[in-house]
Amino acid sequence: METGSPDETGIPGADLVWRGLQPALMRVRRLFVVLWTAGLTVAAGLLLGLLAGPAWAGFALVPLAAAAWCWRLIGRNWRSWRYAERADDLLISRGVLWREETVVPYGRMQLVEVTSGPIERRFGLSTVQLHTAAAATDATIPGLDPAEAERLRDRLTELGEARSAGL
Repeated sequence: METGSPDETGIPGADLVWRGLQPALMRVRRLFVVLWTAGLTVAAGLLLGLLAGPAWAGFALVPLAAAAWCWRLIGRNWRSWRYAERADDLLISRGVLWREETVVPYGRMQLVEVTSGPIERRFGLSTVQLHTAAAATDATIPGLDPAEAERLRDRLTELGEARSAGL
């Protein structure tokens, strides 16, 4: 959890309590990079070695260089994700090069889903999906602890029902 003032985010209001994602999400994404890299390296080495000759087999190391670059990007992307609950809306911030902040008003929420696929369950992760009347404000928060995802779902549903009563 990290706190930030509105000056840091550019969003007016009281100090915000930002919450980040679980480190297990970064591990899952890096595991996929390792698996894909291993497959691509073997396939490229075999194809280049058989079709172009052993001198070209060294180019099979290109996927390893790409994997090293992806490894670092996954860490930076993971650190960029955060969310904060305010009195009337939920803020979701993400992005490294292109920062994106989504504001989801509680009164506009129509559905809050918590999903967890087999790989997510294995690593103790859940995803919260927010659906609103306007598709442009739909939002997703991946990589949450299942208990936090359920707490967030219940809180957002409760606040959504309270705020939409006046509409």
